[in-house]
Amino acid sequence: MFYDAIENSHGLPHDPFKALVAPRPIGWISSISKSGQVNLAPYSFFNGVSTDPNVVMFSSGGFKDSLVNVEETGEFVCNLATFALRDEMNLSSAALQRGENEMEFAGLEAAPSKLVAPPRVAASPVAMECKYLHTYKIPVPSKSGTDYHVVFGHVIGIHIDDEVIVDGLVDITRIQPLARLGYHDYSVVDEVFSLTRPQV
Repeated sequence: MFYDAIENSHGLPHDPFKALVAPRPIGWISSISKSGQVNLAPYSFFNGVSTDPNVVMFSSGGFKDSLVNVEETGEFVCNLATFALRDEMNLSSAALQRGENEMEFAGLEAAPSKLVAPPRVAASPVAMECKYLHTYKIPVPSKSGTDYHVVFGHVIGIHIDDEVIVDGLVDITRIQPLARLGYHDYSVVDEVFSLTRPQV
């Protein structure tokens, strides 16, 4: 099939776009407001964008609490959502009132960060402490009226649970990170294979 993605004339029960751009890693973003209120939210439009320097991004549909906090304080933490924490991750996506603590709502323990003020999720095997770099507002208007904002952060500190390091390498199958698919679907990374780039 082919359909006009501007008109979204696919004729299917649900928009297939997010089911096609998949799997997407989940950035579980913890932030803190200027008044000290903790926020935790999962973002499935998340990824690393460079390694020198280490930079990550997440995209927010609407000017949500995470974005407000990050722009106010200039800091955030990206925690990895894992299969073991899938229920807590889902609970933290609830639309609570501003100022309510999603970490507490999901029954998660906070752990102090080393270089930034926002706490990290203690149970997550990986957390990346970030300094805010920039917000880019997507310039194409949406039909729903929701603006999308892409937030970039410089990773200045990384926590890795020693249990997921095997022979000096991170074993992603021990982390079992969650990945977002389309609709209400998720996947988990629990199997890997390797390919070596050809030398020409």
